[in-house]
Order: sequence, then structure tokens, then C-alpha cells
Amino acid sequence: MHPDLGLSLCIINGYPQTSRAKFTRDHVSQAHDNYIRFFTAYVPKAAIDILTIADLDSSLPTGAHLNSYDAYVWTGSDLTIYHDDDPRVRRQIELSGAIYEAGPPQYGSCWGIQMAAVAAGGEVKYNPKGREWGITGTIQQTAAGRQSLLLKDKPEQFKGFIMHLDEVTRVPSGGTVLATDEHTHVQAMVVKHGKGEFWATQYHPEYTLYEMAQLIDARSGPLVKEGFFVSEDDVHAHAAAQRQLYNDPQNAALRQQLGIGDDILDPQILQQELRNWIDFLVIPSLKK
Repeated sequence: MHPDLGLSLCIINGYPQTSRAKFTRDHVSQAHDNYIRFFTAYVPKAAIDILTIADLDSSLPTGAHLNSYDAYVWTGSDLTIYHDDDPRVRRQIELSGAIYEAGPPQYGSCWGIQMAAVAAGGEVKYNPKGREWGITGTIQQTAAGRQSLLLKDKPEQFKGFIMHLDEVTRVPSGGTVLATDEHTHVQAMVVKHGKGEFWATQYHPEYTLYEMAQLIDARSGPLVKEGFFVSEDDVHAHAAAQRQLYNDPQNAALRQQLGIGDDILDPQILQQELRNWIDFLVIPSLKK
């Protein structure tokens, strides 16, 4: 924790307005709120602005104003990044590219790792294995990951929260893959491009088990349609069990039933990437 660190952060919410409104109706936290909870606890004096970038009437920082923030954070999104003829997508890629050139650190999860790749010249496509949802399989650090600062003090094998259909298929020049699993080759990555550096994960260290349960409830229709559950009632029962474990994290029977351990339930493990980003990329960048 850094109680006296007065950072200026911009959290870029990649979701369009219609999706944000659905989150509200479904009692799901907005994507930026998950990050705010972490930063409020870890850097309580940070000044945080929210940029709803998919709203075409939102103003974007440009030129010298890009350096008015110490760092930028990208949330998830339900847009498709390779549909770059969509102006809601194109303006996001262009902004991330401009931040790379200006130099402030970037961090992102899910859509964020896809942004890190595409804005630096990499590629993202639909994952032929389909949706990865809820909690990942076992994520394995690569040799580079075991030496990285992003994954410093993270177990070599762990699980994380996940909800995505697309994946990074070409790592850009300047990118290094730090973690992988059987479903998604690029689960964590660092990209150095222009003057900047982007640390990113496909999984979500900013989520909690409660928030993932809420998101699973909200995605019950697609999860049934894609064959993961027989009925939406089954989805809701699964989400209810996750909420129960969130409220009673030492419940051994529920842990076993859901296949969930401390890497998901202990914030000291779960959120390590976010602490590392602040400690080893953002704070050192303030001295440059």
C-alpha cells in the first residue's frame, strides 16, 4: 500500500453505453469500478478519472495532455477489436497507440491485452476453442514470466477470472508472453512500443468471486446457448454457489465443488499483478 502516493490515473472503460446500461440492470458492477476498488485501497490518494471511450462524443486526451496522467488502465469490453472499421473500436486503438508514443505506462485485462497487442502491431482473432469463462484452467508462467516483474511473487501455476471469446494470435514486436494456458496461448504479456510499456493479462486480477458470479448470471443466455449449461437455472445455481463461497471462503466443501483455491480467494495472490504494475512500472516511471 502507498498511502501518500498522489497518482493521477485514467481508467478507460471500453464498453459501449448499451452494455454499461445492461450491467446496471443486471446488478453487475461497471468494469471500471472493479479497478477503483483496488486503487482506492492500494493508492488511496490517487486521483482517478473514468473515460467511457466507446461513447463517440467523449473527449480524448491528445498531444501534451496524454502526459497529464501518470498511467492508463484499460478495462474489458464486449466489442470486437478486429472490427476496426467500427469507430468505437478504432478510436480506442488509436488512443492506445498515442499513449505508447507519449510514454505513460498502460495496464489492461481482457480487452486490455488485446489492445496492447493490436495498438503495437499485433493481431487478435476469434478463439476457435470458443468462450473461456468464469475461472481459467491452470495458467502456467513461461520462462520469461518467471523472470518478469509483472508476475513477481505470483505462483508459477495459478487460476484467474476470465470471460472472453477472442485471443491474441500474433504478439507484436516488443512483446513478451509471460503466461499461458491450454485454452488461450497468451494469458499475460508485456509490450514495449514507442516510448511506452503496456502490462496486460487476458484474465482479470481486478475481479472478485462475487463480481464474477454476477457477470456469469448476466451472461446466462450465451452460456446455455454455447453448451456450458443445460438451462439458465443451472447457470444461476452455479453463480449462487460462487457467491456463497465468496461470503464463506473457508468452506472446504464449496471449494472442492467449485475447484477454487487461494489463488482466487486470497486478494494477496489474486491482485499481485496490479500491485506489481504500480510498484515496478508506474512508480519508477514518475522519476523519468
